[in-house]
Amino acid sequence: MESFSHMSIDPKELQGKRILVTGGTKGGMGEAIVKRLAKAGATVITTARTTPEELKRPELFIQADISTPEGTAKVVEYILEHFGGVDILVNNVGGSSTPTGGALRQSDEDWQRTFDTNLFAAVRLDRGLLPPMLKQGSGVILHITSIQRRFPGENTMAYSAAKAALGNYSKALATELAPKGIRVNSIAPGFTETKAAERLIERMAQERSCNYNDARQILMDSLGGIPIGRTARPEEVAELAAFLVSDRASYIVGAEHTIDGGIVRTV
Repeated sequence: MESFSHMSIDPKELQGKRILVTGGTKGGMGEAIVKRLAKAGATVITTARTTPEELKRPELFIQADISTPEGTAKVVEYILEHFGGVDILVNNVGGSSTPTGGALRQSDEDWQRTFDTNLFAAVRLDRGLLPPMLKQGSGVILHITSIQRRFPGENTMAYSAAKAALGNYSKALATELAPKGIRVNSIAPGFTETKAAERLIERMAQERSCNYNDARQILMDSLGGIPIGRTARPEEVAELAAFLVSDRASYIVGAEHTIDGGIVRTV
């Protein structure tokens, strides 16, 4: 895959901006977004449930489980105390640990945990960090949804429903906040080859006694194929995020931007 190292990045585009990106560790989209926004000159704070072994700037990391009210309250308190708020909030945390096998295997607890992670974490953080944005009359909120909200399956039922709810909430919030100087948008990634996805492909390769590339292709085929012929890179999602939070996207409000290599074929 072609490297992004050749791309020209304005190191002052986001200079002076305070940004929170949730789930910004472990080689996923969040980490890629953190790195991309930092290269544009922003002060980027991030969160995770566990503290990474190496932290270059510990004051820019908050250890918290934001799927819980206590976790989001901890993040909000830290941000307000140490930074006075944020100019940009990227709600990236998401995921699902519900059991496979259909609706009857998914308990109330499974559904609640999935919604806490994929919907309520964003709702609570938005609510906690909006007052300073409203006071200054400007801000950007970006929600990471998923194309799975359009492709609900028996094994991703709760996750798809939660991401659909996040998309609808994001649209409603954008309508409310636009007159107050705050832009809200969302990104719906397709299959992105994060570290977690790589581990999934490796497990599939083991289970099917095939190599990594064949397992990846099987996964791509299960999505109906990817017209562009490959999975997404976290850096590609990060580049879209960098555009949407910048002044270059100053007239984009309430939009969900799909980045999936052509998987979604509906209009």
